[in-house]
Amino acid sequence: MGVSGQSSDMRDVIAAMEAGDHDATLAYEMYVDRIQKHIGQYLAVLNGADAIIFTAGIGENAALVREDVISGISWFGCDVDPEKNVFGVTGDISTDAAKIRVLVIPTDEELVIARDVERLKK
Repeated sequence: MGVSGQSSDMRDVIAAMEAGDHDATLAYEMYVDRIQKHIGQYLAVLNGADAIIFTAGIGENAALVREDVISGISWFGCDVDPEKNVFGVTGDISTDAAKIRVLVIPTDEELVIARDVERLKK
């Protein structure tokens, strides 16, 4: 919200960016850049990875974010198949040639909360 001047909701930021709003574009690019930096740091510390997983609201629903994040770090060996990377997809969205798989895994916060409550009751 502070950078885009539009909203803290990525759907609104993307819509404003697609409408040509400069501040929304800057906010989006900063967001993607920071995700790429975090992934790069983890890949360096872990000496690689088997997969990169997108989850939760933006990770599950924003195909554009997934595409832009991965395209900026493809030299690590990850690549997204545009035909698989669509809204509502779950599972592997990588190309066949990708060395690091790219996955979309839905969250189930309600199940996690229910399990935690049951565990804490004991």
